[in-house]
Amino acid sequence: MKTTPTAEERQGKQWIAGIARTIGAMLLVLWAIEIVNALVGHRLNAWGILPRRVEGLPGVVLAPLLHASFAHLTANSISLALFGTMIAMRSRAELAFVTVGGALVAGIGTWIFGSLFGPLGMHVGASGVVFAYFGYLLSIGIFERRLGSVIVSVAMLLVFGGMLYGVLPGQRGISWEGHLFGFVGGVILARTVGRRRSAVRPAPRRAKPRAR
Repeated sequence: MKTTPTAEERQGKQWIAGIARTIGAMLLVLWAIEIVNALVGHRLNAWGILPRRVEGLPGVVLAPLLHASFAHLTANSISLALFGTMIAMRSRAELAFVTVGGALVAGIGTWIFGSLFGPLGMHVGASGVVFAYFGYLLSIGIFERRLGSVIVSVAMLLVFGGMLYGVLPGQRGISWEGHLFGFVGGVILARTVGRRRSAVRPAPRRAKPRAR
């Protein structure tokens, strides 16, 4: 016996499909770029972030789209899909906000402070965005102070808390600066969203005093 789906069920399916399309499109772009990059011997990575060099400035925008290898992209794709879906479940507009804002903060921070403690090198990869997502989800409960957000933040700490080691210096071949500033960007963006929602949240009604 077939039943007609309710309006709520149709909306739920459309919501899930919309999130899947958004995350899928984001990953499709990254993988298409990496395939082209691999075919040209990863020469596109010359457009990554070269700290404190004018020619490295375009990398602030382009570096998240470039990767050193398919293994590098695979590792980032898993985290982008998981954390990105968690943010998109709140709002796809919120996902766009955190993605762009986190990428810019990570990119600018890396361009200014990258390679200070080692040889100058090119920084590429979407790990700055991954850490922006991580920082956002980890701290949104602190700034929003809603039960659902607090549960997400606690879960992130318990399950993925080990990622915090990724912001520490001294890891060869890893852009810890991108991780650090991506994480900081995510926390800043969580604070922005939390404050904005607190500002529009209706104030609790006060009980009217009763005449005696």
